[in-house]
Amino acid sequence: MFIKTIGLVIFVLGFILALYTGFDFVTKEKVPDRPSIQITKDDEPATNWSPLIGIGAMVIGGIVFVLGRKNHFRLSAN
Repeated sequence: MFIKTIGLVIFVLGFILALYTGFDFVTKEKVPDRPSIQITKDDEPATNWSPLIGIGAMVIGGIVFVLGRKNHFRLSAN
């Protein structure tokens, strides 16, 4: 049961990675200035990844989910 949960979580994370292929954020840095003038610089770096990473994670999560259901180790009572 625990393996199925892990597979499902990996699948959902892969789905999210496939839909959202990056994000932007803003950082402010203070530029050296003179005493009478204050200057700040807004920098907008971007973090991007390929949607293939998300598709690959979905495939791996699906495989873990399907194979996690099968009981490979059966203990015999004999």
